[in-house]
Amino acid sequence: MYYSNGNYEGHARPKKPAGVEKKRAYIVGGGLAGLSAAVFLVRDAQMPGENIHILEELPVAGGSLDGALKPGLGYVVRGGREMEDHFECMWDMYSSIPSLEIPGASYLDEYYWLDKDDPNSSNCRLIYNRGNQVPSDGQYQLGKLSNELVKLVLTPEDDLEGKTIEDWFSADFFETNFWTYWATMFAFEKWHSLIEMRRYMMRFIHHIDGLPDFTALKFNKYNQYESMTKPLLAYLKDHKVQFDYDCQVDNVVVDTAEGQKHAKELQLTKAGKSEAISLTDDDIVFVTNGSITESSTYGSHETPAPPTHELGGSWRLWQNLAKQSPDFGNPDVFCQNLPERSWFVSATATIRNPQIEPYIERLTKRDLHAHKVNTGGIITVTDSNWMLSWTIHRQPHFKGQKENEIVVWIYGLYSDTKGNYINKKITECSGKEITEEWLYHLGVPESLIASYAKEESIQTVPVYMPFITSYFMLRKKGDRPAVVPEGSANLAFIGNFAESPSRDTVFTTEYSVRTAMEAVYSLLNVDRGVPEVFNSIYDIRELMRAMYYMNDKRGLAEMDLALPVPKPVKKALLKKLEKTWLGELMRQEHLL
Repeated sequence: MYYSNGNYEGHARPKKPAGVEKKRAYIVGGGLAGLSAAVFLVRDAQMPGENIHILEELPVAGGSLDGALKPGLGYVVRGGREMEDHFECMWDMYSSIPSLEIPGASYLDEYYWLDKDDPNSSNCRLIYNRGNQVPSDGQYQLGKLSNELVKLVLTPEDDLEGKTIEDWFSADFFETNFWTYWATMFAFEKWHSLIEMRRYMMRFIHHIDGLPDFTALKFNKYNQYESMTKPLLAYLKDHKVQFDYDCQVDNVVVDTAEGQKHAKELQLTKAGKSEAISLTDDDIVFVTNGSITESSTYGSHETPAPPTHELGGSWRLWQNLAKQSPDFGNPDVFCQNLPERSWFVSATATIRNPQIEPYIERLTKRDLHAHKVNTGGIITVTDSNWMLSWTIHRQPHFKGQKENEIVVWIYGLYSDTKGNYINKKITECSGKEITEEWLYHLGVPESLIASYAKEESIQTVPVYMPFITSYFMLRKKGDRPAVVPEGSANLAFIGNFAESPSRDTVFTTEYSVRTAMEAVYSLLNVDRGVPEVFNSIYDIRELMRAMYYMNDKRGLAEMDLALPVPKPVKKALLKKLEKTWLGELMRQEHLL
């Protein structure tokens, strides 16, 4: 496996790997990583679809790419996926997946045309004081604190091991709009890994201007399951890929003698019965280790989602693998001892009462029923004790949704504090109580909140997810296993708990697809480059742009940069630079 740059290899079809017809693939987990692995096996490794088996513990595929009408509860989405232009591996894959909406088009075509016709943006990102937009919304407020971010990027990753975000930044940093934007958009908390934050800084530096107004982002037409999962399922079923649902893989027995790793047996439970599948080196195993939505519990409009810390099947499988070799990672780092303050609960509200809509539209400045972008991403309540955020995507969010219904996704970043209106932690709240807290922060008069929060007016379903921010837990090298562990003949790890050599960012759809692509290309010897991570961090223009926007659109003369030279010398340097090619670039990026 190797990385490529540019579109030369992206348009090429690899030769068929020798002997691929004799091989079989067992993919553990039917989430995005598992489905992507199957696509790359069919498309690029040219393995017969009937030789590919997807083993999924749930009765439905898609993993975290979900969206469903739960009988007796209502519409539910556990989260939302934020995407951008430079998800190189994901768009590579979806360019080959037929659209289910537009005959003759790929899903990438469908997505591209949608975003061209209705580009994403937000008219309101931060509110406070019961529905008023924060006056400084759109400004980062970093000032001299931007030097802390620059220093972070310049520090090698190896020097940051064992450090949390709070270890690095000063107390004032956490009072800026930048941190509010950052924390609520990506679900970062102060005790999370500093390494992960640095990777995000470097990965998305080209979007520094688009974070406050979400022009950096792109979203689907519908919920994730209908938009992203169903086209993959249709493609794979057309190619006769085998699906086994309600199938729990309990262990993969691996021979680790003499530094080599050969998967020898799959141990699984299917329909309540234990089974074993013997493996040879021609049987390739792809394991989705861990899951952020594993063990989710559901409440209702009248009942809270029951808290749980039970390890589900994907975590237990990873633990069983980790016992066999230290090269298989350390799952307990990610699934044990999550702080009580962590994000655990999201909720999906379906609005049926049109009297609530004006409170939303005065913030979005958009018609909720126009079938176009609404909030454009989350709106965060900065004075919320829960650090409440909410979003309304294009409506309808579900194909079966009624025209008068509006689906809202709500989450609270902090789980250990009582609400401002509801005197409970979000983890203790029913859907109705979460609705009342949200309506309070929208500015609905207190005299109307109780009536507006009735189930016939809004139906809200809370979900408890004990591992939803496990990706960012403080870790060290080796805690996430390599996509293909050293010496592995037929075993790979895929998904966001595998460590890609690309150093891409976890908690993204791109990472799931990238690890799947790397795993298939490595173990099947596919002679085609994996697209490297977009290299904006190495582009001097992007760095200059970032400097301008990070300092709230101020030029170099107005910035208080921490340069180790006296001010007169700095002034003279700038004058010299003005007459050079660098000066030309600086003027182009508004620094001069």
